[in-house]
Amino acid sequence: MRVALLLLLLLTVVAMPGAFFPQRRVDPNLVNQFYADNPTLASWLDRAYMFDVFSSPWFSAVYLLLFTSLIGCIVPRSIAHARALRAEPTKVPARFSRFPVRSQRLVHATPEQVRARLHEGMGRRYRTRLGTENKPRQGAVHTISAERGYGKETGNIIFHLALVGLLVVTAWGELVHYRGQAMITEGSTFVNSALDYDFFEAGALFDVDAVDPYRIRLDEFVPEFTVDAQARDFTAYVTLFETDGTTSEPTIRVNHPLSVGGSRVYLMGNGFAPDLTIIDASGQVAHDGPVPFIPADDDPGYGSTGVVMVPSANDGELQLAFNGSLLPTAAQDAEGAYVSSIHPLPMDPVMLLQMYTGDLGLDEGVPRNMFVLDTDGLEQVITTGQDGTEGPVQLELRPGQSVDLPDGQGTLTFNDLPRFVALDLRYDPAPLWQGIFATLAFGGLIAALFLPRRRIWVRLVPGERGTTVVHAAALARNDDSGLRGELDRVLSVLPGPGAREKK
Repeated sequence: MRVALLLLLLLTVVAMPGAFFPQRRVDPNLVNQFYADNPTLASWLDRAYMFDVFSSPWFSAVYLLLFTSLIGCIVPRSIAHARALRAEPTKVPARFSRFPVRSQRLVHATPEQVRARLHEGMGRRYRTRLGTENKPRQGAVHTISAERGYGKETGNIIFHLALVGLLVVTAWGELVHYRGQAMITEGSTFVNSALDYDFFEAGALFDVDAVDPYRIRLDEFVPEFTVDAQARDFTAYVTLFETDGTTSEPTIRVNHPLSVGGSRVYLMGNGFAPDLTIIDASGQVAHDGPVPFIPADDDPGYGSTGVVMVPSANDGELQLAFNGSLLPTAAQDAEGAYVSSIHPLPMDPVMLLQMYTGDLGLDEGVPRNMFVLDTDGLEQVITTGQDGTEGPVQLELRPGQSVDLPDGQGTLTFNDLPRFVALDLRYDPAPLWQGIFATLAFGGLIAALFLPRRRIWVRLVPGERGTTVVHAAALARNDDSGLRGELDRVLSVLPGPGAREKK
């Protein structure tokens, strides 16, 4: 048991890095950002599994040692407890004087009558053993051995077995689960396939081809805010197309996931995805569709940043890129410059973009963050203002507006402002079993802590004129403040002083 407790403490210690460093399973984008900010340190941390703490060899080693220790603790205790359940209560000790909780009284009844009354009073709460001792001077002396509280050790074993069950189902869940994240814009459809996820990871025993290929179409996303821009509710109205051909129109809300195909679909985030059309210098449509702009975490007005990459512009010879922000309800300073968004609803949306040209580097085979523009290999487009000063080009658009790109590079049209939602899809059969084993562990712990383990011994010595001298003692496994009261309760079924037992 001491080893198991030490290993539990050690498991807590080795899990702590998971609270200090971003984990790939939780948010791979944070890991990528950590790499971008600290490339050298991130490389060393990755070698030490600091970004995958809960699948690291050292965490798994402690996990398996804890599992082994619990098994080594449970097996001998279970065997001993099974023997105790089959065995009779212990014999009556020779002397009661060594027990601090004891009692002696004279009863006007025969030993047989007293034993019958005590045995009946103990009822089903005690396992009893009736015996007889032959004393040289007193003759046959009747005894009663009684025990209760076997549920205390049973609860203890159930608690430890439930812990083992938690470890097993948690490991099983890690092997057979899958989890993915995807962004869906209003009017678009997501297919539950590994290829359609923005991020996807699965356990070692999960067959990616076994994913149930249902489809989810985002029909409308409705946010609710107070006047002072506090969020009240978010509701995604979707159409669900299942593999058997049936369709339904459920809703997904925060903390109210959609259950489908054995998995759950959670609403994790939302924002705006401006619908843009970009025509390059040759007159060809180089881009046509929505682009998600990610809201800043600390901006209640949903001021968002985004990147528009156009690798097919000018047949790839001179690629275009745009980097900027979207202000749903734009606010200006005294000089007329847009500074922030004062409300998350699009009351006066303005999109501000800066323009780059060059090689986006998307053909190099290196994974890139599509929400952060890597300016290596790009040149920012500069323009000359009316006052003769040079500065970066800043395109300002509202929905329905178009602007000509500098140097005859084409046009950019801000068609509409649909919303997007970020969905987190998870399949993990372990939580149900984890809940069952956690409930069993809690119930077992309650029984182990609060069920009393008590023993009572009674010796009935024949007295004069049909009386019986009752000697009784009680013993508890641990400190038990109610032991004296329990012994008095057991003896309370006997006739009081002066009373005689009716025949």
